[in-house]
Amino acid sequence: MSKRIAIVGGGPAGLMAAEVARAAGFAVDLFEAKGSVGRKFLIAGKGGLNLTHSEPRPAFDARYRERAEAVGRWLDAFDGSALRDWARTLGVDTYVGSSGRVFPRDRKAAPLLRGWVRRLKDAGVQFHVQHRWLGWENDGRLRFATAEGHAFVAADAVVLALGGGSWPQLGSDGAWVDTLAQRGVDIAPLQPANCGFDIGWSAHLAHKHAGAPLKPVIAHWQDAAGGRHALQGECVLTETGIEGSLIYAIAAELRTAIARNGTASLHLDLAPGRALDRLRTDLQTPRGSRSLGDHLRRQTGLESAKLALLFEVLDKTALQDMAKVAATIKRLPLQLLRPRPMAETISTAGGVRLEALDDALMLRAVPGVFCAGEMLDWEAPTGGYLLTACFASGQRAGLGAARWLA
Repeated sequence: MSKRIAIVGGGPAGLMAAEVARAAGFAVDLFEAKGSVGRKFLIAGKGGLNLTHSEPRPAFDARYRERAEAVGRWLDAFDGSALRDWARTLGVDTYVGSSGRVFPRDRKAAPLLRGWVRRLKDAGVQFHVQHRWLGWENDGRLRFATAEGHAFVAADAVVLALGGGSWPQLGSDGAWVDTLAQRGVDIAPLQPANCGFDIGWSAHLAHKHAGAPLKPVIAHWQDAAGGRHALQGECVLTETGIEGSLIYAIAAELRTAIARNGTASLHLDLAPGRALDRLRTDLQTPRGSRSLGDHLRRQTGLESAKLALLFEVLDKTALQDMAKVAATIKRLPLQLLRPRPMAETISTAGGVRLEALDDALMLRAVPGVFCAGEMLDWEAPTGGYLLTACFASGQRAGLGAARWLA
């Protein structure tokens, strides 16, 4: 009788673990708390599935910050190129966009997920939906809550791919933290990642300009060691503050600064294509009978949302000083108060510390139990890096479980 591997969690990491474990010849049961698998994967692909990134290594690895070396070992076996090759086996061709991001040709997540699930079922993976994992019984069996009551499952090895704490309505609610902590697993507190930040706008800006894009802008910030950094990109004003791909890319730095100092300072260059001297000269042009707002718009070319930020940070006196206005356009100061709650962030940082796992991603405190995906203590910006590491860790954990049993 074949030994059995239980995969708990139906996201990309869990599905990949199921694929490699089944290919190794083991019976595989996959358990998912929701009514179907891959729900967060489908949401991620709503605006176009960003599967991975074409950035070459080791620059790709560096996106994982403090965990670059560890995640790099996962990528040695399954990197962005391998992920593209794997998608091709499902009949999904990919292309590299202008930003270097990699997308399926049709940009959709659903066809890939459907084909993948079909292939797993054809290979013999047994799917069990609406099975919410509750932990272990004293005899080692897994305990699940189902619509019919509790279910108990014996397995020879287990892969947990339970997600982090973002988007709890899709299944990633972090409820596993206490269960593993009680078994002696070292867990870093879950924190928002790839998130927006609260600033505390005036009612006027919040009402009139929430949802307005800021593009392009250059973000300037300072790290804990005093190093100065700059990054160009796009972001969006929200009712409470600011979010978007540029902010997500530096969210870890901003979150750390808030934890250290209480707030984080961020400066935005609202006119990356205009030199300060040119702006100053243009703004000194007599405005005649035009309103201040009309003068600023005509002489700077800034759209209304960027102008609204100027009126947000400069008082009436400062707005009459065109040298001050020009300097502010090039370095608009913002104080970030807090990251947005985990429930609405794209991903989370923290989780099972990698030091609590061996190289095959098996828990040192619970032999035979492996972990993968966002529940591990790593983070990365959007752009395909998140999904790539989820796939790669799922592949590593699934192989680890198979080799441990073998």
